[in-house]
Amino acid sequence: MMTEAHNRNRHLLLAGLCLLVFLSFLAGIGSGPLFDVDEGAFSEATREMLVSKNYLTTYLNGMPRFDKPILIYWLQLVSVRAFGITEFAFRLPSALSATLWAAATFAFVRRERNETEALFATALLALSLQVSIIAKAAIADGLLNCCLAVAMFAIYRYQREKQRSSAYLAFAAMGLGVLTKGPVAVLIPLASSFLFFLAERDLRSWFRALLNPAAIALFLAIVLPWYVMEYLDQGDAFIQGFFMKHNVGRFSGSMEGHSGSLLYYVPVILVGVMPSTTLLLSALARFRSLVAEPLFRFGLIWAGFVFVLFSLSGTKLPHYMIYGYTPLFIIMGSALASAKRSWPHAIAPAVLLLLLAAVPEVVRRLLPSIPEAFVRAQLQGLLDDTAATGFTMFMAGAAVLCLLLQALPRVAPGVRLILSGAVLTLSANFVVMPMVSRVMQAPVREAAMLARRQGLKIVMWEVYYPSFFVYSGSLAERREPRAGEVVLTSIDDIGRLGNYEQLYEKNGIILARISGQPAPR
Repeated sequence: MMTEAHNRNRHLLLAGLCLLVFLSFLAGIGSGPLFDVDEGAFSEATREMLVSKNYLTTYLNGMPRFDKPILIYWLQLVSVRAFGITEFAFRLPSALSATLWAAATFAFVRRERNETEALFATALLALSLQVSIIAKAAIADGLLNCCLAVAMFAIYRYQREKQRSSAYLAFAAMGLGVLTKGPVAVLIPLASSFLFFLAERDLRSWFRALLNPAAIALFLAIVLPWYVMEYLDQGDAFIQGFFMKHNVGRFSGSMEGHSGSLLYYVPVILVGVMPSTTLLLSALARFRSLVAEPLFRFGLIWAGFVFVLFSLSGTKLPHYMIYGYTPLFIIMGSALASAKRSWPHAIAPAVLLLLLAAVPEVVRRLLPSIPEAFVRAQLQGLLDDTAATGFTMFMAGAAVLCLLLQALPRVAPGVRLILSGAVLTLSANFVVMPMVSRVMQAPVREAAMLARRQGLKIVMWEVYYPSFFVYSGSLAERREPRAGEVVLTSIDDIGRLGNYEQLYEKNGIILARISGQPAPR
């Protein structure tokens, strides 16, 4: 009877984990407009690939786009061919990659530790606010993180067992990562593994794996064909655009205003791993005992290298730190499996939900003092949306639920924390993000669909919304419009263009036909 009860409980937990991964990564991926700039840019580059049938070089608004390598575009292209030009199709490859990332983490932790820690580590990965957002986004980071995780897991297995198959898997995963986002997919595994093998006094094995001819050949077979063909097609423009600008340039200097101090990523991590922030802090407080365990030592080196590398980078973006999150989830999963109390860790997600509940009131008080008309229009749209959906009451109720779940009888503390974390993350996924999407991106989609129905040729001025190209099915010149032309711009800038006929306006985004007459004084 005990065995049957144990099996029922185990199957229930596994089913719950699968449901959690589905809700965090896959559910609702087609329900909201694409976010600009990144989702719009990736999706439009894929749409232009579909139209042009040029499957080698990506273009955005008719111009070569050297930001990222080709793999994510190929996967999006396959998805679009299967499901059409929809948000679901553009986001599906990322969501599936994140699902595979979660599955790989579960399998690795179950083998290296036990199934309980594997359940908790994978659940914390799926619940992370940052991970759940990038998993549902039509960008390259879900795929890259999957490749990084598989490569690092294989490297650890190689160090422990010295099997060549692990080296081959690591090189293959790195190759796919390089085809997804470039040299960072090699830099992180090689540098982190070097430091780990050095700490284990096993550098001979590291060099043996690194110089394995078959593994190198496998890596090159994955990476070289596209990189060589792209260079032959685009020449020095590819070298300068991809390697020098978007790799060397991003590290050596700030691009597009994305800069920050050496401590930039500290608050990013604390918010990004929510709802398990306090769990992370309590786990790291046992630093000495963590270092004593080879797996956790490996994880700390991996996460630490990512933190130092991107803290020193000139360009700082929040999602860079996710490259080092996987080992943190493994460490936290172990801590959660042995936790005696859950309520101290439920306070942080409850507080965050209460802060979200207060956002409409804070915005209402600040709105009259904001000088920019566009920002006021966007915030007014947010207020209208939150009032119509009962946002404040929902978030406050979710905060209370987070705490009440900690009183569930005969439920393990770890499971109680997972349940409260699910309240936060699913609230963010199914309430907060859709609200932001409706306010910021729905007007762009609606304006684009209007332009498409009426066959309008658009000039985009003082704004940049690549998703507009996706929804309108056409390109747009980016310049100041002339008389008779239709412009997509903002409420802040339309008055500088003289008289105009307004075709569409919502939340500060305007589609208008310029008359050419001077603006009235």
